[in-house]
Amino acid sequence: MSDVFNGRSLMIQGTTSDAGKSICVAGLCRVFKRHGINVAPFKPQNMALNSAVTPCGGEIGRAQALQAIACGLPLSTDFNPVLLKPSSDMKSQVIIHGKAVSQLDANTFGDIKQLAFAKVLQSYQKLLQQYDVVLVEGAGSPAEINLRQNDIANMGFAEAVDCPVILISDIDRGGVFAHLTGTVNLLSASEQARIKGFIINKFRGRLSLLQSGLDWLENYTHKTLFGVLPYLQSLKLDAEDAIDVESVTEDSQLKVKVPVIPRISNHTDFEPLKWHPKIQFEFVPAGQSLMGADLIILPGSKSVRNDLSYLREQGWETEIKKHLRYGGKLLGICGGFQMLGQSINDPDGIESQAGSTPGLNLLAFSTTLMPHKQLKQVQGNMNLNHSAPVSGYEIHCGVSRGPALNRPFAKVAEYHGETYTDGVISEDKQIMGTYLHGLFEKKDSLQSILYWAAEQQIVCEDWQDVRESELDRLADVFEAHLNIEAILQIAMSNKR
Repeated sequence: MSDVFNGRSLMIQGTTSDAGKSICVAGLCRVFKRHGINVAPFKPQNMALNSAVTPCGGEIGRAQALQAIACGLPLSTDFNPVLLKPSSDMKSQVIIHGKAVSQLDANTFGDIKQLAFAKVLQSYQKLLQQYDVVLVEGAGSPAEINLRQNDIANMGFAEAVDCPVILISDIDRGGVFAHLTGTVNLLSASEQARIKGFIINKFRGRLSLLQSGLDWLENYTHKTLFGVLPYLQSLKLDAEDAIDVESVTEDSQLKVKVPVIPRISNHTDFEPLKWHPKIQFEFVPAGQSLMGADLIILPGSKSVRNDLSYLREQGWETEIKKHLRYGGKLLGICGGFQMLGQSINDPDGIESQAGSTPGLNLLAFSTTLMPHKQLKQVQGNMNLNHSAPVSGYEIHCGVSRGPALNRPFAKVAEYHGETYTDGVISEDKQIMGTYLHGLFEKKDSLQSILYWAAEQQIVCEDWQDVRESELDRLADVFEAHLNIEAILQIAMSNKR
């Protein structure tokens, strides 16, 4: 362990994936900020298809974007120096400091430490110098025996920088005491000592019924239980990975369906629609129908040609064209936009095997995937209704060209001031496509798109305001149910 990393930090690791690490770090970030602490989030290595773009044009995991918002900070690639984006079950794109640098397959995944760990430590040291406390999120579980040798995301990182750890587990899954004690028992002696205690997440019911188990846990492990978090219903915060295929409301002015393709990316785009009280929103899984929607949205994809083939295998191409014949509206976002055209060409094998795939042939343009990825934050105006303002971000390798693009979806300007047109609106205004993620987050743009889709006014609110309110709600729960003073003491101490 080196003195170079002598700083104030705390790491949240989980007994499993989806144990609550991301939300725990986001909640603690907001709590620390309330206490006047200059705090920053950090995740050494993330694997996710939901990502965000920083102002300087870098790419980070969506969870770290949410955590940065909780801290009141602009997005930075140092918050998530290594991002892995799976393009298949056997291959991932490697993004370091916001830029794609390599591809790793299942046979070379162990090379990640040699490839990236120095960059991880560089970002971490930089944050220690800039902030009072760095709150670190682990990945998956620290007890993955097969990954320990090349681990840079859990105890491999914590041991290298001498960072204390709190272990979180989801009681709603069942077996929480086995998860916590089993994880600790699989760690080395130094790693076990590094764990300062536990947080139990998503408890439903009367806490007194759990008390005997909590007492046993502390006596058995000789570690502190920092608290039990209740199950929070309808938490309107960006999900890192999970897709809820259930519809939220039946009292609707608009029915929206989104097909769940295998490499769906940035499905957090749809949170403002999913939680809108007047929209019946549905993620449609394999084997189910897209029919009955007023609006079908084709989402982003990390492997557009393969996902388009999957869409056809499900019979969804036929349903989309029937939907259009019956007067329904269709919107494509990023990869979904590319699917609307005549062809998708990948001559260099950027996303999959080199080749070309026919598009849905709904609009006269084609897309070619290029080696250089477009990463931009943009704002401008839509060419729809009353030229409502729009903002969002681009993450794509595709360059689209064709006469249909002479009727663009929007005119936008990127971070450095360059203006250009984006996307397409069909001549009959039944189909729209855009490269912009996040276009539903602002009230004016969302209301304009919903008016196009529903042909009636649907009142909306800014999603940023909803997100801020939910982060405050999360922090309120943390303050009520966790021993914040004890957690602060661990995070603020240089002594490990």
